Amino acid sequence: MRLPGWISQHLAALRALLVFTVLLGLAYPLVMVGVGQLPGLDGRAGGSLVADAGGRTVGSRLVGQAFTDADGRPIAWYFQSRPSAAGDGYDPTSTSASNLGPEDVVDTADRQSLLTQVCARSLAVGQLEGVDGSRPYCTPDGVGAVLAVFRRDGLTGPVTRVVSVNQTGTPFVATYDGVPVSGAQPGVDYVAEGGLIVPVRGGAPAEPAVPADAVTASGSGLDPHISTAYARLQAGRVARERGTGVATVQRLIDEHTDGRALGFMGQPAVNVLALNLALDRELPR
Repeated sequence: MRLPGWISQHLAALRALLVFTVLLGLAYPLVMVGVGQLPGLDGRAGGSLVADAGGRTVGSRLVGQAFTDADGRPIAWYFQSRPSAAGDGYDPTSTSASNLGPEDVVDTADRQSLLTQVCARSLAVGQLEGVDGSRPYCTPDGVGAVLAVFRRDGLTGPVTRVVSVNQTGTPFVATYDGVPVSGAQPGVDYVAEGGLIVPVRGGAPAEPAVPADAVTASGSGLDPHISTAYARLQAGRVARERGTGVATVQRLIDEHTDGRALGFMGQPAVNVLALNLALDRELPR
């Protein structure tokens, strides 16, 4: 007895579903798991985990982590990673960027602007490393140097009022265009009131002493590397805390610097976890 055409078609589709389920849902994954266990690949397939001298797993070469104490303060004898916007920091389940752009310069009641975050981080890194942490468009106390300027006719006319929108205390400048500058009132939206946002560059050097990766998060928030410039900036502090010379620490930096991808893409970068573990092995504190 010949089956109706629509039943034959459904049976053929079912057979194809079963065959591809076995091939792609079972056989292929099992083969890939087996390949991942081959010598030289097993560590990478397992997450590139890294162990300390005692054999205890302390992290992954692929995921950054913070080297801070219980209160969130940097541990002085370790190299510090770049900031992270992934969850509470370096959270693989919340990998993301802050999605804040270069025009995000005004603090709000519930969050700091990207500019203020950069300014605060730069000031903190400068204090930690003993260098000038100032940056263009940042105030000396580490917030965005931004004014809301009110003019008589909206966009034109003489200035009638000026507010330092990111400071509630003493403004970073006393006057603007001959008009006294006042501090901001909490919760007030000066843009909605008609103020024109004017960032003020200030007198900071064009090339800050604190590198960009020390004050900005990566796109994933999980970057395990820092630039060689940021590593060199930290070398003096780490050498002092470890009781050794800067040349010794610099040698370890060089040994844990990864080159450009494929030899030409990106910049050389230093794996922070690998470097800190090497410090603990060779220069235990």
